[in-house]
Amino acid sequence: MYDLLVVGAGPYGLSIASHAAAAGLNLRVLGRPMASWRDHMPPGMFLKSEPWASNLSDPEGRWRLNVYCAEQGVEAGHAHPVPVGVFASYGLWFARNAVPPVDERTVTLLQHRGDGFEALLDDGETVRARTVALAIGVVPFIDIPSAFRELGPERVSHSSHHHDLGRFRGKDVTVVGAGQAALETAALLAEQGTRVRVLARAAALRWNDVPPPLARPRHQALRAPHSGLGCGWRNWFYAERPGWYRRLPEARRMRIASEALGPAGAWWVRDRVEPAVEVRLGQEVAVAYEAGGAVRLETVGRGGELTSLDTEHVIAATGFRATCARLGLLADDVRAALAPLPDGSPAVGRDFESSVPGLFLAGLTTASGFGPAMRFVYGATFTADTLVEGVRRRLRSGVPGGSAPVPGARSGLASTAGL
Repeated sequence: MYDLLVVGAGPYGLSIASHAAAAGLNLRVLGRPMASWRDHMPPGMFLKSEPWASNLSDPEGRWRLNVYCAEQGVEAGHAHPVPVGVFASYGLWFARNAVPPVDERTVTLLQHRGDGFEALLDDGETVRARTVALAIGVVPFIDIPSAFRELGPERVSHSSHHHDLGRFRGKDVTVVGAGQAALETAALLAEQGTRVRVLARAAALRWNDVPPPLARPRHQALRAPHSGLGCGWRNWFYAERPGWYRRLPEARRMRIASEALGPAGAWWVRDRVEPAVEVRLGQEVAVAYEAGGAVRLETVGRGGELTSLDTEHVIAATGFRATCARLGLLADDVRAALAPLPDGSPAVGRDFESSVPGLFLAGLTTASGFGPAMRFVYGATFTADTLVEGVRRRLRSGVPGGSAPVPGARSGLASTAGL
């Protein structure tokens, strides 16, 4: 039986595995390395975060993005966006150098077994471990508005469904959303000859500014410090102090997690969108249905005015919602034992342990507990170090048993988690 099973091999899973290996834990890593970046993003996309804020985490800080880019002859300087393909290759390089060999099989079911867990793999084999770190990324949590849910995949898809946008050449596509995924997807579609428009509820698009130089006069740096999530003291707090963030009142944490760093486009995509993409703002889709070989969208404006448009396909760039109910690989009793927060996401303790003893969570599922940094690669460093220390404490104390209960935890499996 392993000490730790890491489920997921994206930035969070690989970072956790690197720290766990350095701590001497007997571990197994399952999942296709960098799958979201390799399989769910089309060529031509770039990282929105700064290169220096996009490192996977190893304890010694040896396997950084700038080191990889220097080896490859790729620029990775401040205010110079890195192609997503380069970042995915960096993650594979990190996996080869900083992590034990990754088993690329998929976990189809995670069950509680005696003094630990049993994972059923896609080929029928099982793997047992005393603790589990669930770092499954964002794809399981795609969120498509209810207005589109009666349409089939030939008519509506999520932005994360597309590794290749070529199928839309010469077609008419409507992208719903106002964030980076929507705007960059629309730019790529326009550049390949697709008739594309952006449809959004927002009254205006927001664009991030070109980041100021890293080296600035002291008074400027004090007024708006750099952080892994952008400039300003609030962003600095979210990025650099997730442990402090967790001490905020629950309602405030929920609100910040859902609203902070809201939809906005990167500065470098603005010139690709504004001259080339039709933008319809202040409109929400009320009804969507097939009509005459197309999709008809009935929309409501901010003043209540009704309009409609026909399009061949809708791409919903509408984000992700990490709830307990969407953790489908967990056995029913394990999922039911998770203590949910008011927004439906699972509660975690101070070391990322859920209300199920020995089950640790990482990434988007923990944003309501530790803040907006958990939605970005930058949060992987804090998570990996903190979570592995939590695993070590759990292994010393045994499963079950240990520290204080998560508020709202139900009886049964949901008995403990560090606060």
